Amino acid sequence: MTNLSHIKKFKKPYYFSRKELSVILSIYSSKVATGDWRDYALDNSSETASFSIYKHAHETPVLIIEKRRLRTGSKPVFLLHNKFKIISKSDSLEKVINYLNNQPRLVHTR
Repeated sequence: MTNLSHIKKFKKPYYFSRKELSVILSIYSSKVATGDWRDYALDNSSETASFSIYKHAHETPVLIIEKRRLRTGSKPVFLLHNKFKIISKSDSLEKVINYLNNQPRLVHTR
């Protein structure tokens, strides 16, 4: 019986915690305010939770923040990636978010 409950537990959808989602939405809202980002989507499976970021509403995501479950009971891994490569990887969401905070920004002068 224990083996079946373990398998059933592992099949449940994987989510961001309320604190993790709050951190992600904080950086997201600041980037929306500066006009860098426009839309987002949340998705999950039994092994990942993802927050996809869009520059324009009907395009592919420019960035994806992903939380992956490696093994039952182990710490999750957070990834920041685009369509082509992993940009940042850490066991800490804050480290992945710091990468976003430290990106250079184009400044327009007149």
